[in-house]
Amino acid sequence: MPVTDFIAALKDNPYFGAGFGLVGVGSALALARKGLQLGLVAFRRHYMITLEVPGSDRSYSWLLNWLSRQATRTQHLSVETAYLQHEGGRVSTRFNFVPSPGSHFIWYQRKWIQVERNREKQMVDLNTGSPWESVTLTALGTDRQIFIGILHEARKLALLECEGKTVMYSAVGAEWRPLGAPRRRRPLASVVLERGLAERIVRDVRDFIDNPKWYSDRGIPYRRGYLLYGPPGCGKSSFITALAGELEYSICLLSLSASGLSDDRLQHLLSAAPQHSLILLEDVDAAFLGRDLAAENPAAYQGLGRLTFSGLLNALDGVASSEARIIFMTTNHVDRLDPALVRPGRVDVKEPVGYCSRWQLVQMFRRFYPDEPPATAEAFADGALAARPEVSAAQVQGHFMLHKEDPAGAARRAGALGT
Repeated sequence: MPVTDFIAALKDNPYFGAGFGLVGVGSALALARKGLQLGLVAFRRHYMITLEVPGSDRSYSWLLNWLSRQATRTQHLSVETAYLQHEGGRVSTRFNFVPSPGSHFIWYQRKWIQVERNREKQMVDLNTGSPWESVTLTALGTDRQIFIGILHEARKLALLECEGKTVMYSAVGAEWRPLGAPRRRRPLASVVLERGLAERIVRDVRDFIDNPKWYSDRGIPYRRGYLLYGPPGCGKSSFITALAGELEYSICLLSLSASGLSDDRLQHLLSAAPQHSLILLEDVDAAFLGRDLAAENPAAYQGLGRLTFSGLLNALDGVASSEARIIFMTTNHVDRLDPALVRPGRVDVKEPVGYCSRWQLVQMFRRFYPDEPPATAEAFADGALAARPEVSAAQVQGHFMLHKEDPAGAARRAGALGT
């Protein structure tokens, strides 16, 4: 039957004209739409693969950095500003453009991949207080190797950007987050400690890193603790930073007096520290001073966490404490530390880092002014100690900075050092 005759027959049909036909057509269209939706769901389930990366995962920042290199044609962008430190101390700014929240497409390994960046403004990351974010990747096929390859590339790219630099981490909530941009590694020779001290610590750390089997064969927990103590400004933290650069390790900074730090959170942070990192606990003598005051005046110290001294001891060497871990602690007042904190097993190596000796002053002068004769360095050291027996490395460096281009003046005015 011709189409025109069929349409004419429908017009003449009393049931169709009464509306039954329109209802039938509408039902057919609804069924077709429902069938299409179910078909798409089935196709997506059986012939597409999806990967969701939450913002709390460590690979999230790697993936965003990788996407900034891939999604070069997208017109909807977000900016991430980074500060880069170059040789010589020069700092520059770099703007990374990453796909903004929404849907984007990239071409990777001869496949189109949909990138859906989501930002839930109604949900907040409890660790950072920022909106909850995630990135979802969708591709045709069922082979997850494509996503494994992407994550490996993203990680490799992140490692290349950190190559030759020291990454600093800080504790944010229950996880470690990078603190600023990676820093240029500080040469170990740039920190002048007392003769043989730096070499002794480096030798001990390397011996620990190179011999995990020795510990396991003897049933000894594979962890090492160090305590550097002495007056402020004498180079404790600077040496640890330089040591991390020498070992090609990162540094995890943790303040025991931080607001909100509890026993459980400390235990988790120590066990979740990034691999190849030094955990630095600075000024451990001051960790519980605020909490002692809180016990006397709770209303004035409501923001303090619930870290207890026993919780700290258990985190350092309790049954649940982690292994393959290197902890450095510093203090300006070693006499204030409880003997239980510094006993072997929690602190294995204790080294004083005190005021500059004559040998240190000579070495620092020669490093700062390499073209000057040794006699000038000797004269500087004698003049400095004659006027001020207790001189910190920070004071010496400040004095040299005042005489950057005048080594003779630095030696002649050594008596004014620290004033």
